[in-house]
Amino acid sequence: MKVKPDLSFWKLWNLSFGFFGVQIAYALQSANISRIFATLGADPHNLSYFWILPPLMGILVQPIVGTLSDKTWTRFGRRIPYLFVGAAVAVLVMCLLPNSGSLGLTVSAAMIFGLIALMFLDTSINMAMQPFKMLVGDMVNEKQKAKAYSIQSFLCNSGSVVGFVLPFVFTFIGISNVAEKGVVPDSVIWSFYIGAAILILCVIYTTSKVREWNPQEYAEYNPVSDEKEDSANWITLLKNAPSTFWKVGLVQFFSWAAMLYMWNYTTGAIAEVVWNTTDPASEAFQEAGNWVGILFAVQAVGSVIWAALLPQFKNTKMAYSLSLIIGAIGFILVPYISDQYLQFIPFLMIGCAWAAMLAMPFTFVTNALQGYGHMGAYLGLFNGTICIPQIVAAVCGGAILSMVGHHQSTMMIVAGVSFIIASACVFVIKNK
Repeated sequence: MKVKPDLSFWKLWNLSFGFFGVQIAYALQSANISRIFATLGADPHNLSYFWILPPLMGILVQPIVGTLSDKTWTRFGRRIPYLFVGAAVAVLVMCLLPNSGSLGLTVSAAMIFGLIALMFLDTSINMAMQPFKMLVGDMVNEKQKAKAYSIQSFLCNSGSVVGFVLPFVFTFIGISNVAEKGVVPDSVIWSFYIGAAILILCVIYTTSKVREWNPQEYAEYNPVSDEKEDSANWITLLKNAPSTFWKVGLVQFFSWAAMLYMWNYTTGAIAEVVWNTTDPASEAFQEAGNWVGILFAVQAVGSVIWAALLPQFKNTKMAYSLSLIIGAIGFILVPYISDQYLQFIPFLMIGCAWAAMLAMPFTFVTNALQGYGHMGAYLGLFNGTICIPQIVAAVCGGAILSMVGHHQSTMMIVAGVSFIIASACVFVIKNK
């Protein structure tokens, strides 16, 4: 078996460039879903239920995409067809979702339409996102894998910044940030339109620049025979998964539960703490919604900076755990800062944790999976460690919100505690 060749920086860049566009779509979804459904008329105690669909679709779609693409060989590639189809569907749905309140539907019908659109959006985003992780697993050698995932992390965060700030930018240039009750403002609608255009252009770039190996070339660089690739089902794969797969998954559980609460409750929390309002129909609430995009962008910038520093740590587990602790402190600070600009500090700190969450789990797991085969299927299954905690957190969100006094800002403290638990769990991982 041949050793996978070193790839130039630009080849590594091209492998992941489409991720920039996919992440813009994901950022728009993350920053605006609670805002959209609150605008349509959802009760804050029910907001977390709307967040069940995205991770649920992820846990269904990504293993399927991984498993099918392991066995797919076309003249367009092995992973790229799934990437392109997912991106095309995402573009269509991004043009529909923010218009849920503009179609003359009743409140309940508008929310049902929005839920269906959200389901298709997250399905397509997951379908487009997974191939990038698998392309790195397929074509990048162990020496360069951390570099490849760092590039992917940089593009992810850069795309996030663009997606997060679009509503603020459109409001700044004069597009309306308010609308009649139950209707999503034009600033958000146009953000989704522009995000969709950037997404498809980025994916076209990657599909035109990347040439995947054919079956013969793939077999030269990967040790698993076709018979072994075809024989195992998901249950068998999970039974045979290395212990690192499960130990990293434990860290992922508490990390992603915290992030779900951030995405779900930050708009309400910032509206409460900084703008002193809980009324989604108010201009102040929509201003808070725009500012949350800026705060999420600050988080992404903090992540980019911290990602550049992470390789300087000799002890990888210590760096991972420290990053999560810094993020926990950031979450806990949010309810106690009433100045919109000082809120940059906690979100920069949360960005440190996000940087570690994006790069380190996949580095641990893909290194542990060498020689196991079924890389796409395993990475698809590993996505369950991202999706399941979000589903659990979403189901429990309303009850926890009631327990902590009905204040969405207090859910930031809940997220911080979850990060602290995750940081402690890092030390059960055995890293080669």
